[in-house]
This record gives sequence, C-alpha cells and structure tokens, in this order.
Amino acid sequence: MRKLVLVAAGLELLAGAIAFALGGVVAGAAALIGASIAAGAQIVAVAMLRPAMQERIGVFQQRWVLGMAARFASFLALAAVMVATRAALPPAWMAAGYIGTLLVLLFAETQFLA
Repeated sequence: MRKLVLVAAGLELLAGAIAFALGGVVAGAAALIGASIAAGAQIVAVAMLRPAMQERIGVFQQRWVLGMAARFASFLALAAVMVATRAALPPAWMAAGYIGTLLVLLFAETQFLA
C-alpha cells in the first residue's frame, strides 16, 4: 500500500504542476483537487480488493464490485465539487486531473495488488 500511496501522491503533484504551468494557479488547484479525489478512490478500491486476492471467486468478485462502487462514488464526489466550485475553479482542469490520475492508477493496479 505504501508504494500505491507514493505513486498516487506523485501523480497528484504532477497533475497539479502541469495544470499550473499551462493554466496558472487556479488551474493547478483544480487539477490537484481532481487528482486527489481519484487517488483516494483508487487507494480505497485497492485496499478493499487486496485482502481478497487469494479468496474464493465469489469473495473476490464482491470486493472487486465494491472497488468499482468506490470509484463511481468518487465520480459523483467530483461532480458535486465541480458544481459547488464552478464559479471559482475550472471544471475542465479538475476533470483532467481526475481522469489522468485515475487512468494511470487503474492501468498500474496489478502492481499494487501483489
């Protein structure tokens, strides 16, 4: 889990830095918020699935579905934050930080489950 948290934190910082370089302070803050929501969802999902890796398929499948539900809940949280801060933060940068971080962590998920 330590490796996942370190990679997630690095991706959050990278998303914020890229947005800051391209769009300024407000864009950097928005991307960092989106990336943080995505990282939190992925950490929760892996934490739920990891203990079930050697369990029966039914237990594994249940934990996998719970992880997907956590990711969907993070999407709803992102949408709520976007609506609540639409006047102050650009939603496009928030979405970019979220998607960029979540996709990288999803593709690398198998590295963190072992």
